[in-house]
Amino acid sequence: MTVPPPALVYLIGAGPGDPGLLTLRGRDLLARADLVLYDYLADPRMLIHARPGAELICLGRHGHGRLQGQDEVNAQMIAAARAGRVVARLKGGDSTIFGRLAEEVAALETADIPYEVVPGVTAAAAASAYAGVPLTHRDAASCVAFVTGRQSDDRTGDALDLAALAQFPGTLVFYMGVTTAPLWAPGLIANGKPASTPVAIVRHASLPKQWIKHTTLGELTEELAPGKVRPPALVVVGEAVAAAGASAWFARRPLFGKTVLVTRPAQQADEFAARFEELGASVLQQPAIAIGPPRDSRPLEDALARLAEFGWVVFSSANGVERFLAALQASGRDLRALGPIKLATIGPATTAALAAHGLQADVQPHEYRAEELAAALLTAARAGQHFLLVRASRGRETLHDELTAAGGQVTQVVAYDSQDVPAPDADVAAQLRDGRIDWITVTSSAIARSLVNMFGAELRRARLAAISPLTAGVLADAGYPATVVAAEYTAEGVAQAILAAV
Repeated sequence: MTVPPPALVYLIGAGPGDPGLLTLRGRDLLARADLVLYDYLADPRMLIHARPGAELICLGRHGHGRLQGQDEVNAQMIAAARAGRVVARLKGGDSTIFGRLAEEVAALETADIPYEVVPGVTAAAAASAYAGVPLTHRDAASCVAFVTGRQSDDRTGDALDLAALAQFPGTLVFYMGVTTAPLWAPGLIANGKPASTPVAIVRHASLPKQWIKHTTLGELTEELAPGKVRPPALVVVGEAVAAAGASAWFARRPLFGKTVLVTRPAQQADEFAARFEELGASVLQQPAIAIGPPRDSRPLEDALARLAEFGWVVFSSANGVERFLAALQASGRDLRALGPIKLATIGPATTAALAAHGLQADVQPHEYRAEELAAALLTAARAGQHFLLVRASRGRETLHDELTAAGGQVTQVVAYDSQDVPAPDADVAAQLRDGRIDWITVTSSAIARSLVNMFGAELRRARLAAISPLTAGVLADAGYPATVVAAEYTAEGVAQAILAAV
């Protein structure tokens, strides 16, 4: 038996939009690829699954520069595979449904390139699940047909058999049918489909910007008049559309239709962004500060070399925990070097960062401020003990000053450098300027100052959610008062404060 060669090209269905709907197989194969060729309808957030160093090429977007032709895409796949590179071809939706899969497979077969096809969630299934538009119903439709509203330019004869489609005894789902609706909608009616037939137009199915419009077949041409609805959108036609019991769970989420800007450093933003996406928001990310290694690592290395001198190691951020423990490991030691040293943290996120490494905080204040941490330490520590403060390159001196004033020995080391991001992403800036961002999260004083420098008066076009009174004070002093302030000074507290205000 001949064993087939391993695939060099993976044709992966990316799903309808929500990156969480990418299949596990698709995710795993992205991680193997040397080259990722992706359609603009494939959410770029899926590219986080690509391996570091992989080449990522967008194949173009309608109305935004040049769109690569199918022959050009085929040639790129084949050339890369012949060079021994593994290729992931990431296609919107399910590539087997109006995704020109057959053409790509034929080209690979002709070139004798081994490949694998990975199905994805098609847009019609997403529209049914996320927009509550039934495709089938036991009383209204026992079958469904997927129809393309756009035919090949090379095809001869009638584009669609509208007479047959008008008599189809179930639901019709038109892909790519927005601009051609003035042709096929009247044609269905002319061939016997009632003008009163229920219709749903679903745009951006599965995404927080999902939009749905219910109408009838007779009114559809007017609803899809030029400029009214931009692709991508599906048109679902049939009695099942009006069936009772259609779910609206997706649009009921409390932040549905809202846009939230997350401004944390890139390393910390994803989990926070995911929380707002769970709540239904469309999330943009614009780091206000960038985190990197300290400019001079020698003070940290020196402190680690004499770690036994310290009675306490005090962390004022989760970043500090990660950088400190990474430096400890790089020095050739492990957690055993901490021995009897006690550990203190500023708040629950920092405590959780320790816990992820199997370490417990001995002290965490009830109120997550430097003043409260200093008071808690002075209560828990013996007089004259030596404190090692692990901190960022900038920040308040409160902890150092209060411990020193009380007679403690204090050594401070910079575990990471914090710098302002000088300029925002152009698209984020445009959305803020146009009033399309509802909330901006502000989770530290440093972020507050950077946002003021970055956006200036444009900050007034959105509501600001501050993590603490201290952060809110920085905003207020700059002339941009926060709309809400978290009751608990955590990322979840910020989310709860926004929820309470909507």
